[in-house]
Amino acid sequence: MSVSLDLLRTFLAIYRTGSITAAAETLGLSQPTATAHLKALEAALGRPLFERQARGVRPTTAGDELARRIAEPIDVLQGLVVDKFEEPVAATVQLGGPVDFLCDRVLPALAERLGDGLQLRTRVGLPDELLDSLAARSLDVVISSVRPRRAGLRITPLCDETFALVAAPRWFTGTPVTMPESLRKIPLVAYAEDAPIIRRYWRSVFGVRLTRAADLVVPDLRGVLAAVRAGAGASVLPLYLCGQAIEAGELRLLAEPELPPLNTLYVVTRSDAGHRSAASVVRAELLRQFA
Repeated sequence: MSVSLDLLRTFLAIYRTGSITAAAETLGLSQPTATAHLKALEAALGRPLFERQARGVRPTTAGDELARRIAEPIDVLQGLVVDKFEEPVAATVQLGGPVDFLCDRVLPALAERLGDGLQLRTRVGLPDELLDSLAARSLDVVISSVRPRRAGLRITPLCDETFALVAAPRWFTGTPVTMPESLRKIPLVAYAEDAPIIRRYWRSVFGVRLTRAADLVVPDLRGVLAAVRAGAGASVLPLYLCGQAIEAGELRLLAEPELPPLNTLYVVTRSDAGHRSAASVVRAELLRQFA
C-alpha cells in the first residue's frame, strides 16, 4: 500500500495541533483540503485516526501509533529540505520561557546576536502552555523547566539550577537549620499559592511535607527575591537569581545541605526546524553560552 507523503504531513500537523483548521493554517492549505487528506489517509489505512470533538480532534489509538512511527522520519526529512533550500536570513524568533530565567540568563546570553539581524519576541508562561504554542508554531524556541513528553520536539538539557533556602540576615540564628521546626517563626514567601519550590525543598532536604501556607505570594521570582531581601521572610530561590545577594551579605543561607535540590532546564525546538533556521541558531547560541 502506497500513501502520499502529503497525507502523512497533514495527519502529523493535525495530530500536533489537535485541530484540522490549525493544521491547515500551519501547512498553508485550505481546511477542505486538509479534511480531504485526512479522509483519504483513513480510507487507505482502513481505520479512523481521530475522534471529532466539539473543539478540535482527539487521536485514536491507531492515530497515536501512526504518529509515533512517522514523526521522526518526517521531521528529519523536513529539516533536510529546509537546510538545503533556505539560506540563513534575518528572522524574528518567538521565544518562550519562565520570566525570571529569561530576563536574568537567556536575554543577556543572546544580546550579542541581535546585532546580526536576529530579532526576538518573548513570551512568558508555564511549561505546558508554552509547549502547546511551540507545537502550534506560534513559538519557535521554548525554555522549559520540565522535560517535555511529546513527539516532534528536539529537547536538549540547557543547564541545572540549584536551589537555596535564604532569608535576610535578621532571620539567621547563627547555625544552619536541619529541620523545618526551626523555621516556624519565619514567614514564608512563595511565587504561587501552593509553594511548589518550597514544597520540593522540604521533601528533598528535610524529608517531610510542607504543612504551612505561604505568608506572602508574589507571582514572579524576582519579586520574591526583592521581598526576601527586604526582610519579609524566607524562601527557596535558584542560586542564579540570589547568588549575588548572598555574596553581598544581603541574604544568608538558612540551610546548607550536602545535596541541594537541582532542576534541569531544557531548550526545546520543533524537530523539523532546519539546522540553519533562526530557531536553531538561537538554540545553538544558548547551548554555547551555557556550556
